[in-house]
Amino acid sequence: MSDVNSKEWQLIEKLLASSITEQRRARRWGIFFKLLTFLYLFFILAIALPGRLDGEHRVTAEHTGLVDVSGIISADDQANADAIVSGLRKAFESEKAKGIVLRINSPGGSPVQSDLVYDEIQRLRTIHSEKKIYAVIGDLGASGAYYIASAADEIYANEASIVGSIGVISAGFGFVGAIEKLGVERRVFSAGDNKAMLDAFSEINEAEASHFETLLTDVHDQFITSVKAGRGERLSEEEQNVLFSGRMWTGRQALDLGLVDGLGSAGYVAREVIGAEDIVNYTAKPDPLDMLFNRVGVSVRSFLDTAMQPVRLY
Repeated sequence: MSDVNSKEWQLIEKLLASSITEQRRARRWGIFFKLLTFLYLFFILAIALPGRLDGEHRVTAEHTGLVDVSGIISADDQANADAIVSGLRKAFESEKAKGIVLRINSPGGSPVQSDLVYDEIQRLRTIHSEKKIYAVIGDLGASGAYYIASAADEIYANEASIVGSIGVISAGFGFVGAIEKLGVERRVFSAGDNKAMLDAFSEINEAEASHFETLLTDVHDQFITSVKAGRGERLSEEEQNVLFSGRMWTGRQALDLGLVDGLGSAGYVAREVIGAEDIVNYTAKPDPLDMLFNRVGVSVRSFLDTAMQPVRLY
């Protein structure tokens, strides 16, 4: 009996020892992952802070101010009017900024956001007439992005840059046939004859579609007027109809059409045109904590917010 009890106690001791070992192992792994998370957060902040402070502290010597327009131009994206305008104002107001480069790499986006930036550039050029602003297009400077670029004193691009697309588009989907096949009954209640205009689950109403076409045409006309005001006589008179058709060109073709003034990079413009090789980035940066949560977290958007997408200049 004593031998049996002894074996039971030995088994219990082994189980307890194994449990303690597992707990210690789990604790070590917990500490390891916490440390790893801390190092990751520290790394993100280390990246975010220098870029955020770049344009605020390196202003002791004469330089070229730089503001980026990168990605889709939208109130909900990094290339929004408030952020771009904030960077432009700091660059223009800096006594050491000899000139400003607006570095563009964007397919376009919201006509409203683009126009807000366009107007602010025109205003700042009037206030700070001693400084010039140069738009420099990278891979892409199309539609709303070109709208913004046309407000600058001069536009530069790479030979292979894609430039132009002076047009307006609004795209969506029609699900009339799909819901009929699925046996789904569409129920829409609205006050106002046109409140459900261009509903994706209803047949196209020709009168409503015609009205929407006039809306797009009006926005397009505003786009054309702004580009003409910004570019003036530099635009090719022979190609006016083609220029505003929504077509795109390479940087080299755009030069011949008067859409750009020269070929070169941001560094080239700073060095050879402005005459201040040192570049200070005044682009408004998101708050470091916002950047952190955006990178660590997972952004989830609905596949289709609405069948009718908002009007965009791309």
